[in-house]
Amino acid sequence: MSAHLALRSGNPALGADTFTRVPAVVGQEVMTIGGTVNKTAMSLAILFAAAMYVWGRGAAGQLPMGLVIGGVIGGFVVAIATAFKQTWAPITTPLYAALEGLALGGISFLFEQTYPGIVAQAVFLTFGTLGALLFAYRSGIIRATENFKLGVFAATGGIGIVYLLSFVLGFFGIGVPLIHSSGTFGILFSLFVVVIAALNLVLDFDFIEEGAERGAPKYMEWYGAFGLLVTLVWLYLEILRLLAKLQDRR
Repeated sequence: MSAHLALRSGNPALGADTFTRVPAVVGQEVMTIGGTVNKTAMSLAILFAAAMYVWGRGAAGQLPMGLVIGGVIGGFVVAIATAFKQTWAPITTPLYAALEGLALGGISFLFEQTYPGIVAQAVFLTFGTLGALLFAYRSGIIRATENFKLGVFAATGGIGIVYLLSFVLGFFGIGVPLIHSSGTFGILFSLFVVVIAALNLVLDFDFIEEGAERGAPKYMEWYGAFGLLVTLVWLYLEILRLLAKLQDRR
């Protein structure tokens, strides 16, 4: 298999060899697009419920930072576990949604306190982007060609390296102001990241469609929902950061 064919998605949860590692078994229930959509909707409902709980606590003057931090750390651990053990997805995907909900509820509340109205804008833009790209993908306006996948994968990896470098340098008291600032470069960087995160949705759609076509095992519907959820969370956070930078310039 060539390097190009190996690139199914920039999302690390939806890797190149996922379906070769989980071949279909004759007689078992198989993955469908409709089933994946339903499980994605259920996961989002869990995420929203957890987020609203934390938001409500914050609005009452008792933001549970322990739950927020636990959600961040726990979500990361569960995501890694799910990526390596796809058969756990029916259990770990709802758990991941709940943990991310706790984290996003707290993060969103803190952003809202500083930038009133920003959360509603970010949610609208996130799901607006999801709908627009789904329409573009289904109508053939955007096609997940191998060159397209390669470009998005490379850009996603580059962004990951930049963020990792920024994180490591932070331990030594060294900041990377250009990517975190509200200056022109900082805004352009955030805009670029938002675009790449959005394009990852196209690759996620392609992954899910391929899984249905190949007759992947039924539990892969949860895994497809997990991968899509990972991208949506990333996209939402990046839109939130971009909007905050734009407001700082006013």
